[in-house]
Amino acid sequence: MQAARPFYALGGAALALLPLVMVLANRSSPVVVAIAALAFLAGRWRERRGDLLALLGAPLRTPMGLASVAFLGWCVVSIAWSPFPSSSLRMLGEFLPTLIAAYLLARLAPGRLPDFAPGLACFAILLAGPFIAIDLAWDLPVERLFGSRVAAFVHNRPAMILDLVAAPLALLLWRRGSRLAALAMLACAGLGILKSISGAAAMGLFAGLAMAGLSRILPRRGAVALAGLGLGLAVTLAPIEGDLLSKVMPEAAHAQLTQSSSRARVAIARSFGTAVALSPWRGAGFGTSGRFAETTVAARIEPEMRILLGVGHPHNSFLQVWAELSLPGAFLAALVLMLMLSRLSVLPIADLAVGLGLVACAAAIAFVEHNAWAGWWTAGLGAAITWARAARAHTASSTTDLPT
Repeated sequence: MQAARPFYALGGAALALLPLVMVLANRSSPVVVAIAALAFLAGRWRERRGDLLALLGAPLRTPMGLASVAFLGWCVVSIAWSPFPSSSLRMLGEFLPTLIAAYLLARLAPGRLPDFAPGLACFAILLAGPFIAIDLAWDLPVERLFGSRVAAFVHNRPAMILDLVAAPLALLLWRRGSRLAALAMLACAGLGILKSISGAAAMGLFAGLAMAGLSRILPRRGAVALAGLGLGLAVTLAPIEGDLLSKVMPEAAHAQLTQSSSRARVAIARSFGTAVALSPWRGAGFGTSGRFAETTVAARIEPEMRILLGVGHPHNSFLQVWAELSLPGAFLAALVLMLMLSRLSVLPIADLAVGLGLVACAAAIAFVEHNAWAGWWTAGLGAAITWARAARAHTASSTTDLPT
């Protein structure tokens, strides 16, 4: 254990500083999470190398682990018919290493985080949230000073990272007795989220708070069923999202959401939904959304709808899975999500509330924002899950007995 401590200290510091580093460099989370994961891997190797493979392999033998591996396998197989294999491989090269690093971190760090890590993470968010608010209020002076890109959306990714990590970290701080620090940290995270121009971050915040609150009010089965219904609808209705919204969304709502480009988002969803309908069984292949307008299926779509296929991604991760991986990919993704909820359902009530809140927050953001395979997003989810499992480890009788 003594030989492993320097590695754990490095890994804990990297994980803790992630929100602040993201504010300064908004694509940095994959690198930070990789550093943390490698540090904890080295520490565990020095400490108990004989148990390492068993520790890492155990979750992969569960139903959720097997379903996850099957989904990843389908992603890889779909590259075989991708019209742009180089683009698909490049996207896989961003997503898969980050996913592996996130898995290693979430599996190895809980129970081995140094005592200073939660406090350092709290301090990082106490700085990061107000920094976003002040930097935007003063017209991005830091970006101008360093010659970075001067645009308000540079803080969108950091705001969404705050969305993910704040509540799990707050639960850990609360259990360690740092209740005022937990509340102050949540307030600063909320400030950064709401002062950013990211509608997705605000949507994630409110969805997470609502789901966490309902989890404390509803019976356990009712809360999990509600989360399952939401995720199930998000997956199954994704291909017809654009058509549904174009019919039911009033003009007044579009007028209120001008900054979020709601009309364009609906039109984009309709275009990608049309593509899904034309190729429901195979899809265009993993990582093809960036060049979807050039795919064979796009050529079969009316020219006026084809234009919006060139935006880079559908602005809906569930729809992106349908467009790239078709029905088999959507089915496997839904299976993983339902099995995940089954795992969460056995947690103590506080952990369940934080877990379901994180699920709702992430799903709300994924429904309207970013590329599903983006490394910064995968890394942020890994960090959030690590803090949630660390909070559970704080009350568990054995650090090796955590839910997988």
